[in-house]
Amino acid sequence: MSIVPAEAVSARVRGACDARTGGDGGAAPLAPRARLLPALAAVYRAQLSRARVARIPLLFVATFQSVGIMVLMRGVVDGGAEARAVVAGSSVLVVAFVALNLLAQYFGQLRASGGLDHYATLPVPPAAVVLGAAGAYASFTAPGTVVTAVIGSVLFGLPLTHLWVLVAVIPLAGAALAGLGAALGLLAPRQELATLLGQLGMSAALLLGVLPEGRLPGPIAFARDLLPSTYGVEAFAHTFDRHPHWPTVALDLAVCAAVGVVSLAVATWAYRRAAVR
Repeated sequence: MSIVPAEAVSARVRGACDARTGGDGGAAPLAPRARLLPALAAVYRAQLSRARVARIPLLFVATFQSVGIMVLMRGVVDGGAEARAVVAGSSVLVVAFVALNLLAQYFGQLRASGGLDHYATLPVPPAAVVLGAAGAYASFTAPGTVVTAVIGSVLFGLPLTHLWVLVAVIPLAGAALAGLGAALGLLAPRQELATLLGQLGMSAALLLGVLPEGRLPGPIAFARDLLPSTYGVEAFAHTFDRHPHWPTVALDLAVCAAVGVVSLAVATWAYRRAAVR
């Protein structure tokens, strides 16, 4: 049996460590952080595949709920500006149910269960996590919103000519509401409170978005202007006019986009704040 001197063993260990650490005896360099767009695409795909099975039944519920509201309102609203407001508000309500309510619950659950620790260990920018999750949840609202808009237009005798504007309304209203939902879920101190805030936000979108503006009292009408989805509702409602005023539609969409940027920025800040605790 051969005996290896201790000095030789220690020299080999030091050589292996130097090879791993670059020869300077320091810590091994970490992998570089992922860039925003590739990380965003990866998080979006992961969230989309995760939510595909679990959220489709809830999307059906959101669509059925919006269609049911339009059927009820058909008994008290005949047409005109009120019918346009009901159809536009009910269509955007699908976005609010998924992007605001469900996303608030998801981030509240993620924070309560320690799931944020998983994302914190990944070399992924915080904005990619928030934007990826928000985009995945907002993507599920497109089919239900289109179906609701078509059924509402037929139910109230509104033209289907300009339904293409939903291509802009859905992502912009979805971004604004998803950012708000993510912020509520991340800032709520308890999971139950995040669920409550998500439900209250969806109820506000229901009452302030579906009901015609002329039927609302002054203070409540002012609160309607503070709701992020209001400008998406207004933009969509204007397209039902015989001759839509497109500058007004563009202005409403621009405001909705600006609100979306602010809400997503707040959600990103809330994610950083929750991830370090």
